[in-house]
Amino acid sequence: MRQRPLGKTGKVVSELAVGTWGLSGEPYGPVDEKDAEAVLAKALDVGVTLFDTSDSYGGGKMEVLLGRMCKGKDDVVIVTKGGTDRRIEPPVKRFDEEYIRGAVERSLKRLGLEAIPVYLLHCPSRDALVDRDDQKSALTILKTLQREGKIQHVGVSCGTEDVLEQAIEDGAEVVELAYNIFYSGPLTRKTGDIMVRRPGVLARSVLNYGVLAGHWTRDREFPDTDHRSQRWTRMELEHRVDQLDALQFLVKGDVRSMRGAAVRFVLSSHVVSAAVLGPRTVEQLEQLVRETGGGPRYIKDDDLIQLYRELEKVGVHG
Repeated sequence: MRQRPLGKTGKVVSELAVGTWGLSGEPYGPVDEKDAEAVLAKALDVGVTLFDTSDSYGGGKMEVLLGRMCKGKDDVVIVTKGGTDRRIEPPVKRFDEEYIRGAVERSLKRLGLEAIPVYLLHCPSRDALVDRDDQKSALTILKTLQREGKIQHVGVSCGTEDVLEQAIEDGAEVVELAYNIFYSGPLTRKTGDIMVRRPGVLARSVLNYGVLAGHWTRDREFPDTDHRSQRWTRMELEHRVDQLDALQFLVKGDVRSMRGAAVRFVLSSHVVSAAVLGPRTVEQLEQLVRETGGGPRYIKDDDLIQLYRELEKVGVHG
C-alpha cells in the first residue's frame, strides 16, 4: 500500500483509507457485525492505515468496533467526527463548547484512546467556524482540547466550498470533502490555498455513491432502506448513468474498470492525502485495492486533459 503525508501533521498514511458509514448499516441497509469486522480486518491486512468514522455512525458503534480492531496498532490513524446530536429526534447540529467537549469525551471512551489522532467537525456551517463575542468558534474549541491533550490533530469535514475555505483559513490541520470525477470543482479551486496552508486532504464520495463503479443501468432501483432512493430523481439518475459513456476511454491497459479509473482520478491530485473508500464487503475492498494498485499509479496527464474535455461535452462542470 502506497503512503502519503497527511498534510503537515507529521503523520504518514495509506493513500487508500476505509470509511465506516456504510459498515454501520445506516445508509445502504443492514450489515452484520461479523461482516464489518471482516472488512476492517482485511483492510488492516492489506496495509490500510487510515480509517474514517464518526460518533453518529451507528450511534457510535463504529467507533467501538474500530477501537477494538485497531487496539495496539500504533501506525493506524483513526479519524472521527462530531457535531451531530443524535440523543434527540430529529438529530440536530451542535458546535457549542459544552456539546463538543462531551462528544470528544464520549468518542475517547468508545475508541479506548487517551488522545484522538484526528478529530473533525462533522459538516458545520461556515458560521460555526467564526469566532464571536458571545461564542468561540467550533475550531477554536477543538484547538483548546488539542492543547489539553485530548486530540492530536483537528480539522473539518466540509459539506460546502465556503466551509472548506473558512476551515483552511482558520488553520484546520485536516479537511475532508467530496471529490470525484463528477464533482471536483471545490478542491480544484482551493488547490492553491491547500498547497500554501498544507492541511491533510481526505477525499470522500470517491465513487459518487456507487455511480462511478460503472455497472448501473438506467433503470436501477434502490430499496427504501438505501439513502440513494432519495438522492436522485429517476431523470437525474438516468442522466448520470448516461454520462458514464464519456468516461469509458479511461478503461484500458492496467485500468481495468470504471471503478479503478474513478479511484485513480482522485489519487491523481497531488494534494489528496487519502481516498476514503466505503466497501461493505471483503470482496468490494479486494476489488478496489486490486484495481487501483497495479500498473501506472494514476491517470496519465493526457488522459486527464481529455477527461475534462469529455466531461464538458456532457455537461459536467465540477
